[in-house]
Amino acid sequence: MPSVSSGLRDAGYVYVNIDDGWQGERDAQGVLHPNTNFPDMKALADYVHARGLKLGLYSSPGPKSCAGYAGAYGHIKQDAQTFADWGVDYLKYDLCSGEAFYNTSDTVYATYQEMGEALNDTGRDIVYSLCQYGRFDVGAWGRDVGGHLWRTTGDIEDTYDVMARIGFDKNGVANHTGPNGWNDPDMLEIGNGGMSFDEYKTHMTLWTLMSAPLVLGDDVRHMTPETLSLLTNKEVIAIDQDRLGAQGLPARKDGQTEVWTKKLADGSTAVGLFNRGDTTTLISGSWADIKVSGKTVRDLWAGSDHHADEGYSYAVPKHGAVLLRVLPG
Repeated sequence: MPSVSSGLRDAGYVYVNIDDGWQGERDAQGVLHPNTNFPDMKALADYVHARGLKLGLYSSPGPKSCAGYAGAYGHIKQDAQTFADWGVDYLKYDLCSGEAFYNTSDTVYATYQEMGEALNDTGRDIVYSLCQYGRFDVGAWGRDVGGHLWRTTGDIEDTYDVMARIGFDKNGVANHTGPNGWNDPDMLEIGNGGMSFDEYKTHMTLWTLMSAPLVLGDDVRHMTPETLSLLTNKEVIAIDQDRLGAQGLPARKDGQTEVWTKKLADGSTAVGLFNRGDTTTLISGSWADIKVSGKTVRDLWAGSDHHADEGYSYAVPKHGAVLLRVLPG
């Protein structure tokens, strides 16, 4: 599989998620079957598992999914058991047509809790992804209904403007994220072609500092070396996956530039420098001003170390980013 041969699996991308469109019809007993494009979902799960990967599926609490396929409405416990019997490891649960039935905080909470309890009752470990676009302060109750990640925004697009608006301005409440529960600003668009290399570097850097789930949205069968270099940088991924689980926040905003910081479990600090402007800009300042202490600095994208006693100074390209790890002094 491309996820194995490309090195993505070994970098930590282990979930192969099938989004909307796999669903077929229900039989006389109400059991949902996949359509002809996925004739044997159990065999597919076994195939995926044999390669050290995990299988994810998509569903909706409404009668229909976003694309008009069968939803779980009226069959929530039944579908959860079906998914577990197939060997599914991840479920994205998209509100979609359920909006006609669940449109208040109480009803949305209740329907997501119902699926969460149904998944738990199967006895199988299934990652539960809540996709209801950040409504009703979902981060405050996502864990309570069994969720492991929850969307903080509407759908992302493969453009700098949309990515930046989500990443910089719609990134969820930082206190809601942490071990076993994560703000989800939607999937990565890296490699789809709508942004420049520097813009994709900003995308990866932002999601990393937010401790966001790293879910690929590109065609993994056809990736350039540049795309792979962004997606599989082990030091960058380590910042995203840091066990402290803190969500980074802006420490300084100055016109079109932003400086973000994220505390890490070993006492070091990740620092992101972002240029949202249209020309290369020098971003500089003192460590004290952003409440960071340390002298040894690792430039994670460049893969280089240097000492910086007083602060930072980098020429950052248009829509670009620099990601640093500052070790405690």
